[in-house]
Amino acid sequence: MELLDQARAHVDSGAFFTELARLVAYPTVSDAPEGQEAIQAYLDEVLTPALTGLGCDVSQHPNPDPVGGPFLVGVRVESPELPTLLCYGHADVVGEAGEWSDGRDPWTLTADGDRWYGRGTADNKGQHLINLTALQLLLEARGKLGFNLKFLFETGEEIGSPGLDEFASQQKDLLEADVLIASDGPRLDAATPTLFLGARGGIRIDLDVDLRPGGAHSGNWGGILRNPATTLAAAIASLVDGHGRIQVPALLPPELPQSVREALADVVVDAPDEGWGDQRLGPAERLYGWNTLEVLALDAGNADRPVNAIPGRARAVLQLRYVAGTDVGDVTATVREHLASQGFPMIKVATEASFRASRTPVDDPWVVWARQALDAVVEKPVALLPSFGGGLPNHVFTDVLGLATLWLPHSYPGCLQHAPDEHLLAPVAREGLVLATALFGAFSSAPPTLRR
Repeated sequence: MELLDQARAHVDSGAFFTELARLVAYPTVSDAPEGQEAIQAYLDEVLTPALTGLGCDVSQHPNPDPVGGPFLVGVRVESPELPTLLCYGHADVVGEAGEWSDGRDPWTLTADGDRWYGRGTADNKGQHLINLTALQLLLEARGKLGFNLKFLFETGEEIGSPGLDEFASQQKDLLEADVLIASDGPRLDAATPTLFLGARGGIRIDLDVDLRPGGAHSGNWGGILRNPATTLAAAIASLVDGHGRIQVPALLPPELPQSVREALADVVVDAPDEGWGDQRLGPAERLYGWNTLEVLALDAGNADRPVNAIPGRARAVLQLRYVAGTDVGDVTATVREHLASQGFPMIKVATEASFRASRTPVDDPWVVWARQALDAVVEKPVALLPSFGGGLPNHVFTDVLGLATLWLPHSYPGCLQHAPDEHLLAPVAREGLVLATALFGAFSSAPPTLRR
């Protein structure tokens, strides 16, 4: 346990905080032109030295998609006979969504008790720094890792990982491994070590009821002129009712697999709104094992300064969050045909997909191995989530590279990762470094039967 004590001491001494402060100082915003220079500097000045310090040969690769930034890959081969671990992280962060509290600068790491504030602390710089540090501690203690290591960094996760699928397809030999272990997203809660196996996918659905150029007097035309806002409200209610229940079977998965149900049986989720969502399922099942259809935006007329007029146009943006197993072959046609059947053929439907849903089976041997390795170093149960609630490019690793995927998150749901005051909790970082060190340390002795 001496190595795990070193991991704890690395956080307690302030060394980890100092290192994280350096990473946060790079404004690596991927959706802004000015962020590209910072991203390149982050690859050259932070990640490349970190990987070479692990004995990796480092290569930088252009993105096959011109929208996306470059990829960075580090490879350390100790022996062809040893198992190979693939790790992943993303160098980019989101832009600023508003003012931070107490005059905080998002690019300066500041501590307030156990909260370490700064953009990227939780998503994803703090998380990949924990994993890089764990690997470094392991290498220093052993003089070797005991396995082969590959580490992939992308620079456009916050804009949907453009080009990652194609890059992985082109570089299958470079990225070939036995399993993926990575960190992103939140754990179940701040106090619960968590392992999740995949991610829900996301599809944006735009509804547009554009009936006439302008408004029409509600007194002179009310009752004989179709109101696009009323039409849109009814159309949305036919897709998802006022209690959050999807009304179109084709937008749901065929079933909740028994293995998923069993994995979530002991997972406790605080559901703040009683009666919301499909009540046939428990809160954890609804959050991690099922689909949701959310209304993200509505627009008709001017609610701040309404006038006595029937609006000429109404629009809405919805989002389908879906789990693996859902048929999303043509969501546009599904929604369009459903609305037409409800008497709303005048509504234009457009969709845009982001990450695809995917997950490693709950009973995969790598999952069993990882749970045993983590259970050996913690005194509390490790939560196993079949899917992360949000979106990640997990499908690239399961579908393109054919790997089992193990995600060990080092953040928590209240971290505000896409909002002002993003922060990392010091106790979670400390425990995360212990867990990552233990899991990587156990990888060298994983049973040969698990290897590809």
